[in-house]
Amino acid sequence: MGTTILERVALRPVTDADDAFLLALYGEIRATELDQVVWEPGQREAFLRMQHDLQTAQYRGAHPQGSFDIVEVDGRSAGRLYVSRRDADVRIVDVALTAEFRGRGIGGALVARVIDEAVASGRSTSIHVEVHNPAASLYRRLGFRPVSQRGVYVLMERSAT
Repeated sequence: MGTTILERVALRPVTDADDAFLLALYGEIRATELDQVVWEPGQREAFLRMQHDLQTAQYRGAHPQGSFDIVEVDGRSAGRLYVSRRDADVRIVDVALTAEFRGRGIGGALVARVIDEAVASGRSTSIHVEVHNPAASLYRRLGFRPVSQRGVYVLMERSAT
């Protein structure tokens, strides 16, 4: 019997060598939004670099105890999973996959792993989701419920039970 794709998924800490991949992933995630703007040559790339660097600094500054991992499938970079393990809560700071690996159950399996870890330690699980993010339906299926909204972001939580 063959292995499933989920059996071929691994996490490893982000290193400086991942910068180009993470920048490309960030650009892919923001492409629909950025395609609405007419950019001068080089302007889009500079904007993406600036936004990516700001997001990275914000994530690391706000979650110094966090784990920042590259999602690999068969040793190939496929996405990122950033998790902040706090006393009463395990926060999914960010989960993102390249288009090639979306829709295969990988994201849901990664979130389920985080939930399992949180439940095993008696902690809730939480994630901020943009209002129009289609992944919100996945999070609802996994037991997350909206608890607050700030601007375009909804805080969703799942209890430890």
